[in-house]
Amino acid sequence: MTTQYAAEVVHRSVHAPGGRIHLVEQGTGPLVLLVHGFPESWYSWRHQLPALAAAGYRAVAVDVRGYGRSAKPAAVDAYRMLDLVEDNAAVVHALGEKSAVVVGHDWGAAVAANSALLRPDVFRAVGLLSVPYAPRGGPRPSDLFARMGGAEEPGGEGEFGGEGESGGGEEFYVSYFQEPGRAEAEIEPDVRGWLAGFYAALSADTMPPPGAPDPHFVSKGGTLRDRFPRGPLPGWLGERELDFYAGEFERTGLTGALNRYRNMDRDWEDLAAFDGAPITQPSLFIGGSLDASTTWLAGAIDAYPVTLPGLISSHVLDGCGHWIQQERPAEVNRILTDWLAALPG
Repeated sequence: MTTQYAAEVVHRSVHAPGGRIHLVEQGTGPLVLLVHGFPESWYSWRHQLPALAAAGYRAVAVDVRGYGRSAKPAAVDAYRMLDLVEDNAAVVHALGEKSAVVVGHDWGAAVAANSALLRPDVFRAVGLLSVPYAPRGGPRPSDLFARMGGAEEPGGEGEFGGEGESGGGEEFYVSYFQEPGRAEAEIEPDVRGWLAGFYAALSADTMPPPGAPDPHFVSKGGTLRDRFPRGPLPGWLGERELDFYAGEFERTGLTGALNRYRNMDRDWEDLAAFDGAPITQPSLFIGGSLDASTTWLAGAIDAYPVTLPGLISSHVLDGCGHWIQQERPAEVNRILTDWLAALPG
């Protein structure tokens, strides 16, 4: 990071219900908590930390439970949404603050949304990157995702309204991740190579072309890696960046990260009282036009007047893939800082 704030980056660990949470902090001012997704790290926010600090905010990026230098509880059910929300609230309080703006990407967007929903006393505004807010509802997630890989394909009126196609009889990646040890057996023998392919598969400049087999699905008897592009790294991902991510997961393994997927049915049960609930705090959404998370969940974006009544700003970046704050850092930083400046109070 080459900014006037580069010398002020601080690494620390704070106590949370599931153990320590490692965080990286930069700047002073109102607290903005940044929550990454899969398979990432606090490092996913490396472009936002200095930009937010320069704009007058205390920017804090965490390693989510199970990642990096944060605690990695052994129990699968220690990664349910309720626990991750309480981790976020504990970080805010451990930093000596009463409230924060929370911003998340990918799984971090879901954690940020539920943090705002469940702890409005702590989180005064919420920003969502790549994954839209879709209130709890509909069928049990494991049933939904099993259908996506079978004869029924994503589309229509369900949670994943859009134009995704599985090529019936294949397995959706979320279902593939459910069995402990199964995805780990694919990934961990070559973490660096797997991450490079996974990042490339969802990046605008390297994703498979239209009509190619969808990398979100696994062929019978195959692996996710079978459908990853083989070629150069995405433009946003240099060898140094890939080395950082690979080093983190080579040290920790992937189980903590994958356990988030293994709690989706538990989350559906835990959040039953919030079925269809809107998030009323001021909010922001930024998606990529080439990201399946945006296209499959187009219905969720259309529902924002009801589900995000406090929405201030919504953007779909043309020609952008899934890793939005890394693919388009300058644009995302501008949108974020403009939104933060517009927040009440």
